[in-house]
Amino acid sequence: MIYKIVLRDEWEAALSAGRYDGAAVDLADGFIHFSTAAQVAETAAKHFRGQDNLLIVTFAAEGLGRALKWEPSRGGDLFPHLYDVLDPKRAVWCEPLALDRDRVPVIPARVKAC
Repeated sequence: MIYKIVLRDEWEAALSAGRYDGAAVDLADGFIHFSTAAQVAETAAKHFRGQDNLLIVTFAAEGLGRALKWEPSRGGDLFPHLYDVLDPKRAVWCEPLALDRDRVPVIPARVKAC
């Protein structure tokens, strides 16, 4: 499984449109950023601290086909990057992210268990 943290409004727009082109950073980089279970907490703290109305959306990596590439990023770790538009119907599950007292998104236990 791989994970995407998104703003609720952006995800709802994607559901309505039947496609997710990515957040501003994804559009700027030319691919949709994802994280693994081991990476998503650091991604949340580094890029989403203090942001309200976040969702975590889960996808089966194998279901995204050859457009999903594993590329080195932070510390040399391989991160999943999708070089295509994302069909939101491919989401396995999605849920809101609460913020802790430092306003860092709290990753659900079922992600940490993966």
